[in-house]
Amino acid sequence: MSNNQTRVKLSACRGPVDLTPYGIPHPDPFVCSMRVDAELLNPALPHVSNIEYVRWLDGSAELHSDSLGYTRRGLIAQGMLWFVARHEIDYCAEAWEGDEIVVVTWVRDFSRVRSWRDYVIVRPADETVICRAATLWVLVDLNTRRPLRVPAEMIDAFRPLVAPRGREQEADSPGVDSPCTLR
Repeated sequence: MSNNQTRVKLSACRGPVDLTPYGIPHPDPFVCSMRVDAELLNPALPHVSNIEYVRWLDGSAELHSDSLGYTRRGLIAQGMLWFVARHEIDYCAEAWEGDEIVVVTWVRDFSRVRSWRDYVIVRPADETVICRAATLWVLVDLNTRRPLRVPAEMIDAFRPLVAPRGREQEADSPGVDSPCTLR
């Protein structure tokens, strides 16, 4: 378990969770939950600090990956690791100490070296959507620090919402649509 998971105390949900009120498009998303503790609150206001949401996104993605056999340790041993290229977060409501929070995540799609993952963070007690987010992940070769083609078996394991296009048809060259690359 990473330090991130220890701090936020996320755990995979064991029983069924009714996701109907939230419009989750994936037929079988990964679902985890936690209880908000005082240590997660913003010191200036008694609500969850925005940085904690990013930790929840990262932690839920890691738990999902672990559940499929793609642990951080295993990926590193294979010389690869997923790196965050972009987060998009819409904060919809506040979370408070004592709230039971559910984080729902699924892989939207894969391209040659990238993957979009979507998230919805909810408070089931009152069916409130706390946050909607998406993260663009890039699979990186740890030796070269260059993007690495996502193995077909990994794509199959994650069951993306959108089936991958033929690999030869993709135009996913480095620098295309990247706000971090000088042209």
